[in-house]
Amino acid sequence: MTDATDGMISPQARDALARWLTHLRALDGAAENTVTAYSRDVASFLAFLARHRGGAEGMAQITTLPLTDLRAWMAHERARGLSARSLARALSAVKSFTAWAADRDGQDATTLLSARGPKYRRKLPRPLSEEGAQAILDAVGDQHPEDWIAARDMAVVTLLYGCGLRISEALGLTGAAHSLPEVLRITGKGGKTRLVPVLPAARDAVARYARLCPFDLTGSEPLFRGARGGPLNPRLIALAMEKARMQLGLPATATPHALRHSFATHLLAAGGDLRAIQELLGHASLSTTQAYTAVDASRLMEVYEKAHPRA
Repeated sequence: MTDATDGMISPQARDALARWLTHLRALDGAAENTVTAYSRDVASFLAFLARHRGGAEGMAQITTLPLTDLRAWMAHERARGLSARSLARALSAVKSFTAWAADRDGQDATTLLSARGPKYRRKLPRPLSEEGAQAILDAVGDQHPEDWIAARDMAVVTLLYGCGLRISEALGLTGAAHSLPEVLRITGKGGKTRLVPVLPAARDAVARYARLCPFDLTGSEPLFRGARGGPLNPRLIALAMEKARMQLGLPATATPHALRHSFATHLLAAGGDLRAIQELLGHASLSTTQAYTAVDASRLMEVYEKAHPRA
């Protein structure tokens, strides 16, 4: 919270917000970026209420807030330029805070919790085709004049595509993970762990990198190293992908994260179970993973329309 916003919020509400944020960190395992965004969203909501209702509100007034006041806040946020997607996130934060506070204080927050957020079109993931993903891997593995660096970049992108890892998860691996086991234990967003099978191609790519790497890859030191031996900067992988996609004529959406999207989409197209894919990706909510079903349907329609052009 900023000092200006903090001064508009009652001590009771300010204390409740601080305790709720502690709850998110400790019990829900929320990522720090999520906690920061939720703190900003709820603080802005509480400050608006103080201005709108002519004084700082206590928690009893907040948890029993009428829908007219909530809608006034939503209209205010849209008027100042907040997108429908960002407002939906802010409303989710406000609802979560209110539900937590109402439960602690024995209040009935049904009215506020029943409010619907703005509708928005969820952005679909932009995966590569199977041929495009393989071409990217091959191009990345061929472009650096230093053999060990080319092998390193190839190993990283193979983990992104072959295991569905986030770039931060791949670069978070330590020397202790080498040689890669058949199943990796990955710590993802919010400190949540998951088990990810490792394909032979990924194990082979990492093993080749390890053989060529001039640095000691053991213990708690990073598995993937920069040219001087320090931790590998993710920007270097993004640059390698950028160079490869320009060579291949692929769109700007062919980023490291697109390989993770491609992993999920190709698994789904091959008959993978949505719940299993959710576990492999480490998504907290199945609704996040369900976006890939829309991608798969969209691709089917593209194929259909090409095969059956309209007259």
